[in-house]
Amino acid sequence: MISVDNIAVIHGGHALFSDVSFSINPNDKIALMGKNGAGKSTMLKIIAGATKPSKGGVSAPKDAVIAYLPQHLLTADDATVFEETAKAFASYLNLKEEIDRLNEELTVRTDYDSEEYYKIIERVSEVSEKFYSIEEVNYEEEVEKVLLGLGFERNDFQRPTSEFSGGWRMRIELAKILLQKPDLILLDEPTNHLDIESIQWLEEFLTEKAKAVVVISHDRAFVDNITNRTIEVTMGRIYDYKAKYSHYLELRKERREQQQKQYDEQQKFIAETTQFIERFKGTYSKTLQVQSRVKMLEKLELVEVDEVDTSALRLRFPPSPRSGKYPVIVEDLSKSYGDHVVFKNASMTIERGQKVAFVGKNGEGKSTMIKAIMGEIDFDGKCELGHNAQIGYFAQNQASLLDESLTIFETIDQIAVGEIRSKIKDLLGAFMFSGDDINKKVKVLSGGEKTRLAMIKLLLEPVNLLILDEPTNHLDMRTKDIIKDALKDFDGTLILVSHDRDFLDGLATKVFEFGNKRVKEHFEDINGFLRNKKLENLREVERK
Repeated sequence: MISVDNIAVIHGGHALFSDVSFSINPNDKIALMGKNGAGKSTMLKIIAGATKPSKGGVSAPKDAVIAYLPQHLLTADDATVFEETAKAFASYLNLKEEIDRLNEELTVRTDYDSEEYYKIIERVSEVSEKFYSIEEVNYEEEVEKVLLGLGFERNDFQRPTSEFSGGWRMRIELAKILLQKPDLILLDEPTNHLDIESIQWLEEFLTEKAKAVVVISHDRAFVDNITNRTIEVTMGRIYDYKAKYSHYLELRKERREQQQKQYDEQQKFIAETTQFIERFKGTYSKTLQVQSRVKMLEKLELVEVDEVDTSALRLRFPPSPRSGKYPVIVEDLSKSYGDHVVFKNASMTIERGQKVAFVGKNGEGKSTMIKAIMGEIDFDGKCELGHNAQIGYFAQNQASLLDESLTIFETIDQIAVGEIRSKIKDLLGAFMFSGDDINKKVKVLSGGEKTRLAMIKLLLEPVNLLILDEPTNHLDMRTKDIIKDALKDFDGTLILVSHDRDFLDGLATKVFEFGNKRVKEHFEDINGFLRNKKLENLREVERK
């Protein structure tokens, strides 16, 4: 059992949280929840030993292995994918090497009665005991299984890690963690760089093979599928629920309603007591009663209501200018980079008002198709935009395209027109930019904050063809709900590239699947698509 004991974190006189205690038991699968800035990532770093708390500490059994995957990191550039991943077995392989080296030394030495010879025998015995107590592993097979599960191809194994993007390097680090079979796995936003199939594989691994897990994630379906406990970090303290995320939401709502009721009753009592004191404070016959009530108010422990959930806020896209009946027509489209074929003879017709999802493994051509629709790349075949198609585009790197010299308010003020100009502060508030925040320069914002700001810009543009490429990375659940509701009401055409099943659920009515150099059309929503894929995969296994 790993124990978090009375930890506090204080920055510049402000307590991020104080006197927080909880235990992590074997096989606990915990979701660490809370709004951005509540201290979730800091809590994870403290448990991992990467950060020290201002007060308190974490205790764990001496031989406990805790593995931590932060949000941002890069692997070294001195190895192939396979070699880097196999480093997970470094301690196992080092023991084996030491046994071989010591045995070799014993065969060549002849000083059988010397003290050094006996020391070597003792060391061989000690290391061998440790080595043979470890369950025998075919580490090459284990490495291969995990890499394939996380979306790598066999021909990637011998490629240098330097050839891969940050997202793929994160997968290598994740593979190393999973292969160590730690007692506790700490994951900070593990699904941001994974496609749907890899997320499903990771879910299966964490639920069936992992021991204890603590995860921070904004992917609601992922969290719901793997966790059995939810710890909410809010207003400097925690609430511990023995429930998965969706059940926790119901319990949290009940808790807040109860708090609000107690708060309202207490405020009424305070008002009535204060009124009595003011009315009778100069009256001799009431002196004792007045003094009693003053003391009562001084001793009163004030009821606090946790942060208000404002997810009921509704945002709307401006009305869409009318486009032609078919805003996107693709026929026999092929794209290659040198010898690498992305897809061949792809065709799709998207009707006005349709909301479609592009899904498939990373690198199968989803973003390439979008670039073709946007006219940003050359290709073979036909790709046309319909009459009066006006595109609003959110790219994966949209946040990095913002003008860093402007403040948050200036960024939106530059493009807001009409009546929305009087509501800029409300709009920024809905995306959690309030008070002095709106005067911050863009250059000091986090990745998540920049993504939210880029999304607000998109909300202000009157378009009829909206293309969103992984818009939910770095967004918390509340903001995603606000955007999802706005997209449901959007009266134009929507193309959505996302691996977030919960976000796609109820939005996309048709799915285009990218894979094996083809684009396949599925006339169903994301849940129907996933159900059918499961059947398809089982048949393929049987055929093999």
